[in-house]
Amino acid sequence: MKALYASARDQGLTEDHIRALPNFLDSDMFTPAEKAALKFADVIAGNHFSVSQELFDELRQFYTDRQIMALGWRMAIFTGYGRLVYAVGLESVGEACTVDFAKK
Repeated sequence: MKALYASARDQGLTEDHIRALPNFLDSDMFTPAEKAALKFADVIAGNHFSVSQELFDELRQFYTDRQIMALGWRMAIFTGYGRLVYAVGLESVGEACTVDFAKK
């Protein structure tokens, strides 16, 4: 998908950062605060039922409750957007497209 990580690049992430994302916990490219936020994103995008007090305690080491909620809202919006993009087969950003909802 051409859109994969486009916003990350737009916000200044390097290709090295993007390549390190799948293994962010083991990477020295991310700060402890970034790793906590990425863990939160993993939980929100994946099995949100696995959210734990331990995760929120870790997040509170770096972020206020207001910041945690703001992160969560963004994650929820982008997770939903990403799932919609996948479901309807959009393949690029910024181009007009026809969406065909018929099953193929």
